[in-house]
Amino acid sequence: MPVKIAVIGAGSIGFTRGIMRDILCVPELSDSIFAFHDISTRNLDMITQLAARDIRSNKVPAKLISTTSRRKALDGADFVLNTTRIGGLDAFKMDVDIPLKYGVDQCVGDTLCIGGIMYGQRNVPQIMAFCRDIKAVASPSCLFLNYANPNAMNTWAAIHYGGVQTLGLCHGVQGGHWQITEVIKLLVNENKKPGSKGYKEISPRDVDIICAGINHQTWYIQVRYNGEDWTRSLLEGFEKHPEFSKTEKVRIDIMKRFGYYTTESNGHVSEYVAWYRKRPAELQQWIDLSCWINGETGGYLRVCTEGRNWFETDFPNWMKAKSPKFDAASRGHEHASYIIEALKTGRTYRGHFNLVNNGCITNLPNDCIVEVPAYVDRNGISVPKVGDLPAGCAAICNASISVQRLAVQAAIDGDVNLLKQSALMDPLTAAVCTPPEISQMVDEMLIAQARWLPQYAKALPAAKKRFAAEPRLGTHVTEGAARIRTRSVDEMKQNAAEARKNAAASDKAMDARKKAAAKAAAKK
Repeated sequence: MPVKIAVIGAGSIGFTRGIMRDILCVPELSDSIFAFHDISTRNLDMITQLAARDIRSNKVPAKLISTTSRRKALDGADFVLNTTRIGGLDAFKMDVDIPLKYGVDQCVGDTLCIGGIMYGQRNVPQIMAFCRDIKAVASPSCLFLNYANPNAMNTWAAIHYGGVQTLGLCHGVQGGHWQITEVIKLLVNENKKPGSKGYKEISPRDVDIICAGINHQTWYIQVRYNGEDWTRSLLEGFEKHPEFSKTEKVRIDIMKRFGYYTTESNGHVSEYVAWYRKRPAELQQWIDLSCWINGETGGYLRVCTEGRNWFETDFPNWMKAKSPKFDAASRGHEHASYIIEALKTGRTYRGHFNLVNNGCITNLPNDCIVEVPAYVDRNGISVPKVGDLPAGCAAICNASISVQRLAVQAAIDGDVNLLKQSALMDPLTAAVCTPPEISQMVDEMLIAQARWLPQYAKALPAAKKRFAAEPRLGTHVTEGAARIRTRSVDEMKQNAAEARKNAAASDKAMDARKKAAAKAAAKK
């Protein structure tokens, strides 16, 4: 029987087409049935037209269903992918801009810090709705593959409260793996030019890693190349690297103090800890504005907004462009297609997934969601025991886990006190704000985002009353310490190729890293 794959939030421009392409690159999956669901009829129509054209061009027997009915999309599904952004860019803008009034400067705001906490509040009610529908109409063995952030919170809710078999998937480990490979290549080929005698080309396939922790705070605790462990050489390599030494200052500083390199970007990591974004006057020394991912205030919001605006304007040209080929050479590196392939064909796949700890990392709580190595084949998902994380790395993770636990419980119960406690425990939020400021900021965000927060309907009148009675504490008048203006479509037309690439990128972070590395190489 053909495999049925449902995509919730299919209007995601680059991601949905990329995942479909990756799955249809596998010969045994070429007759898969895709069910695209989105609440935006316009986005759904555009992505459906593109995907249907790609299927026709590649002459594969795959079928495509497009529907605004979630239950219809999920009916009989073997796999369900979640790529939603609850509240869209309107809510995302509030996650960035309201905290700035209280002095909280975020680069992304979708995983931790106050932006990530509020994003979780919007997501969890919908995750519960997805799980109810999956249990009601999907295949009994259905696997829920969550790509949406905040990944750990969403996965936590789906497993512990939704009762659905779930894996959280993220490309952060792969991005850092690529960087580490570039650093080892630099160290191995020191004083040699590419293409010269003795120069060694090294790819991520040549560098074996063990990475463990929690999503976006996962640690490369073992790095092996050519039979040797390079973990302790990475600091020297990153400090010497012509690009990463400038763009990854936060991650390099953390590695200097804690001994290990961590996943995600400089911008992401800077907002998960208390140390780098709390003083606006000092922020510039830790970030780099050559690319949003290196720490720009609201950087991800900007590139997502530009990408959406460009896609809506440029859609007719996308339909005229040549379809991508469904072959091994064009297959991407997102985990989903390899997991589906492994479960259906038995070919083993090793990746890093988000799942319940259950003793895998022995110095993190058993109930938390960890990101660890795992193997997939026809027998299912096998998770080897990692053991203890280095003590300092575990301490950083445990601080974030406390925030996640409180935030998820708050979202499930609609409990404003728990929500405020999660914000009080958040490292960067607490480093910047006093308890009264945090309390008022949470109330203001609850009021502004009420239409996406049904679980807080009963608590909303009290929040409005408190907010109206208190003197304003969010008095900062700022766009942020490192804000770059969002470009208009007319401005983006001056470099249409770059704008189209940004709109199409399923992993904007990896695309940004590679673009920066290419620029650095061109300068040599």
